[in-house]
Order: sequence, then structure tokens, then C-alpha cells
Amino acid sequence: MDWYIFPLIVAAGFLAGFINTLAGSGSLITLPLLIFAGLPANVANGTNRVAVLLQTAVAVKRFHKSGTLDLRKGLALTAPAVLGAIAGAQIAVNLNEKTMETVIGVLMAGMLVVVLVRPRRWLEGRPELLLKRPGWTQLGLFFLIGIYGGFIQAGVGIFLLSGLVLGAGYELVRANAVKNLIVMASTLFALAVFILNDQVEWLPGLVLAAGNMLGAWFAARMAVEKGAKFVRWILIAVIVVSAMVLLGLSDLAGNLFR
Repeated sequence: MDWYIFPLIVAAGFLAGFINTLAGSGSLITLPLLIFAGLPANVANGTNRVAVLLQTAVAVKRFHKSGTLDLRKGLALTAPAVLGAIAGAQIAVNLNEKTMETVIGVLMAGMLVVVLVRPRRWLEGRPELLLKRPGWTQLGLFFLIGIYGGFIQAGVGIFLLSGLVLGAGYELVRANAVKNLIVMASTLFALAVFILNDQVEWLPGLVLAAGNMLGAWFAARMAVEKGAKFVRWILIAVIVVSAMVLLGLSDLAGNLFR
């Protein structure tokens, strides 16, 4: 790997860590870069988890310190997501993800409508749901999201935020804190699967992690200081870009302007 790739990896990691902490889909930046750097797609997928794990650890610590993290209910929702992530990572070792990317792009486009049409739900949450213990429907939802996160990291944060806001009743800032807890735990077990299958390159993974961790620290601080409205606009922007990338619309737009 050429030396000039490493500064690019750190810069991409910072941007990805910032986006992942506030919304999700930062891996749409880092995965193509790792592949460009010469890693096979499945190894890039595994290597990226090193950065995500350390990034979420930084974010969780920051959110916990600010008193934003609901640790008790967060851990209850983490358990099914971890089980799903293990299954998803095992699938990812051998499966092509192109069809799933198209399906996820369509879902993100639909999710954009939900975020735009029901803004108060995302800003205020539903306190009555927070008092209830997670039911089987919620646990099943987070298991399915965990499968996707284990399969391919990109975009899992957005689906977790949707489940935490619409299903569990959190507003966006507290949802982001729990989301990072779930991703951290899920990534730990998913990473183990990739390590056992020899699909992790540690040097680029740790270099990427340095950028991710710094981006996560800044993002968690801004989320707490600026509140749910700021996070919602970041989420909307990320959903739009992610949907365009996953559906191939960004390539189509580029061809039109040539």
C-alpha cells in the first residue's frame, strides 16, 4: 500500500466517524477507499469494522459522560442486534451484497419521506414508549437490523435510528447514544467472525480507526450541544446521499453532466 494512501484513510475516517456518530452510512466513504487501496471487497468489509468498533467506543464514552445514554434499555435492545450481527457477518464472508444494496437504497428513499413528514416524532420522541420494556416486536426488529449491520456496515446506523425513534420512543440525540452502544457491541462480535476468516488487515484498519475516533468525538460533542434539530438535518442529508449512492443515481447524475 503506497504511503500517500494513509493520509487519505485518516481523512476519510474522520468524515466517516462524524457521519456515523450522528446518522450512519459513513462506511460508504471508507469501504470504497479501502478497496481502492488494494484490499479485496470482503477484506475491506472486515477491516472497516476495526475502525467502527473504536469509533463507537469513543462516542459511547462521550454520550455516557454527558448523561445522554440510556444504558439499561440500550443493553436490552443490544442483545438481539448482536445475535443478528453474528449471523449477518457469517453471511457476508461469502455473499455478494449488490442486490441487498439496491433494496436498502429503496428503503432509505422511503425513510426520507418519514423523516420529512413526521418531524416532531424525531425531535421529541415518545416518552410513553420509553417507560415500557422492549417487546418481542422491538427485539425482532433489532435482530433484523443486526443481520444487516453484520452483513455490510454501511447504513446500519440509519436503520437503528429509525427503530429507536419510531419503535422505542427516543428523540434523536438519545437515540444516537443508544445506537452507538448497539453498533459497538454488534461490531465486536461481527469483527470476530471476520478475524476468524482471515479477512482483516490490521495496519489500514488501525490507521482508519484514528480518523474515525476523532470524527466520533467531535460528532458526539456537537450532538449534545446542538440538539435534535441539528442531528435531524444531518440525518436527512445523509439519507439523501446514501440512497443516491446505493441506487446508482449518483453515477447517473455524473453521466448527465459530462
